[in-house]
Amino acid sequence: MYLALKDLVSLFSDSRGIKDDFFFVSVSDQATETLLKGLFIPLNKESGELSEAIANGAIAAVWDAENKLPHYTPNHFPIFFTNDPAEAIFSLLNFYTQKLDGETDKKMEITNFKFSQEELLKKNSETYDIAVMLKRVKKISVNTNERRG
Repeated sequence: MYLALKDLVSLFSDSRGIKDDFFFVSVSDQATETLLKGLFIPLNKESGELSEAIANGAIAAVWDAENKLPHYTPNHFPIFFTNDPAEAIFSLLNFYTQKLDGETDKKMEITNFKFSQEELLKKNSETYDIAVMLKRVKKISVNTNERRG
């Protein structure tokens, strides 16, 4: 189950661009990454330029509302504005793991998350490995179904 554009519409109240229903195969904070049907979330200047992310396959972006959008940003390109990109990533990961909850026993395609900024590591001691996150979700759901008597 892929992350969908409609998921971002429900998470971010401020946005622009098209709102068609499509899916994200990848999510990254690095413009230099191959972003196959990707969502680009720049955390700082080291993340790279939006133009490079688009050239590498980004089809939408989560953008710091305090930063001006580049003049070349296409009007139809979906942009979701946030006051804290790192917090937006945490919200997105939490949303996605909840979306996958109950679906982990089936063979399915999932969105590939790849973050490399140290800023995220300093802000949160949690893992960003979606497989580890899925195991935790599965373990929590198994533990909450136990009968105690």
